[in-house]
Amino acid sequence: MINRAPVLTLWAAIVAERLGFDREEALSLGKAVAGLTAQSKGRRLGIFAPTPEALKEARKQKRAKELWIEILGRHVPAINTPDGIRAVNKTKPVDPGGVERYLEGKFGEALPVVREAMRALATAFKPEQLAQEAFGFYEQFRPGIPEGVGGWGAKGELDLNRVRALAPKK
Repeated sequence: MINRAPVLTLWAAIVAERLGFDREEALSLGKAVAGLTAQSKGRRLGIFAPTPEALKEARKQKRAKELWIEILGRHVPAINTPDGIRAVNKTKPVDPGGVERYLEGKFGEALPVVREAMRALATAFKPEQLAQEAFGFYEQFRPGIPEGVGGWGAKGELDLNRVRALAPKK
């Protein structure tokens, strides 16, 4: 039983790795994809609404030269740091170590098994095809939760057999 956010974070990171990003870059991007998705859903549900003060503050923030990376259909703001590409949250690069600790905390002992099932699915497809279909795969295996505000933060079952079944049989 797990919330969707860590599942999406891990899947997006694995997809990013398959698309050529190193592990730390991929963890950073995966966390950003999950965050952007949560923000979109929160706005749609009326949980998050920008305030005039928040918009004013956002406009004051200085940004380094950004690039945009598409992962799972999301355009993720990123910067090239001395340590590699990192997604940015507001003006700060997303720390891959923090993402790994987050995943370890959410998945616990199941993390290696879940990671392996997702990697097997990702490597079953050429990168170009995976880039096009990755979010659709996520929609098929993500944990089921109640619709609407009642599902916000709810846990559901992640069925690894569904993840494994999405890979074509050889």
